[in-house]
Amino acid sequence: MIQKVFVTLLPVLATLGLGYFAGWERKFGAEQAQVLIRMVMLFALPMLLFSSVFSTSLEALRADAIMFMWVAIGMLGGMAIVFLASLLVFRSSAKLAVLRAMAISSPSVAFVGPPILDVLYPANASLAVVAGALVLNLVEVPLAMILLVVEDPVPGQPRKSLPAIMRQSLTTAAMHPVVWAPVLALALLFAGLEMPDILKGSFTLLGHTTGGVALFAVGATLYCHKVRVSVPIMINVLCKNILLPGIVLAAMIYMAVPDHARGLITVTLAIPASSVAVILAIEYKCGEREMTSTLFWSTILSVLTMGGFIYILG
Repeated sequence: MIQKVFVTLLPVLATLGLGYFAGWERKFGAEQAQVLIRMVMLFALPMLLFSSVFSTSLEALRADAIMFMWVAIGMLGGMAIVFLASLLVFRSSAKLAVLRAMAISSPSVAFVGPPILDVLYPANASLAVVAGALVLNLVEVPLAMILLVVEDPVPGQPRKSLPAIMRQSLTTAAMHPVVWAPVLALALLFAGLEMPDILKGSFTLLGHTTGGVALFAVGATLYCHKVRVSVPIMINVLCKNILLPGIVLAAMIYMAVPDHARGLITVTLAIPASSVAVILAIEYKCGEREMTSTLFWSTILSVLTMGGFIYILG
């Protein structure tokens, strides 16, 4: 089973490696990687999110409420705990706390989930991917962007009130295509509309480049920022790959969640870190080296950690 996980993760590792090689060969630098990230954030990813959400049936969303609930609990609960711990215990900045929370709580379900979960849980794999994608893109990313755009007070000027900061943050976040595209798709879905088959290709042609382009840009950024090992990075990886899925697994055992759902949810949360944290770190110029190193080591070590969870779960 570990071999299957490694084979599944190999394209991710290869794309990261190719981007790293491009950086090493001076074919792509930090500025070129930033252009690719901007293309992903403004066009490719919003189109992919709109298409994937709008193409999902309401019956599929309602099919397994327990699975949706526990995936949401794991991701949102993990995000809240990591943010508060980083902010209050480790005294990091609010922006860095948000990025750490995103790196630890957001598995790469859209890119790594389908090939792994389809092998282990073919009947319900798509539901887990949809649940993770909806929580990530409809809740975590907008919330992270709201927190990231909060301005620090300018010396010599009065501090803005909390309502003013929230209005500014919500306005800025709502104008971002990554936020309003999936929200619009979900609204159309609940309105009883369906995406015409003739339009699906128009969204997916560019949308399907999201994973490859983002990982390639992250690989080039890895070279620019130099992957390293540090205590915060190892804590991030330990929390993402082992502690978060392990704690949720223990909670599900205590709550007597059925074995099949328990295994699917745990493996979903054990998927390596999403590149969203790295994309946001690059865009907002905060914690780039820590986030890229966290993504790198989370992906590399997930071959062992996911294999361990799969073995434990039988």
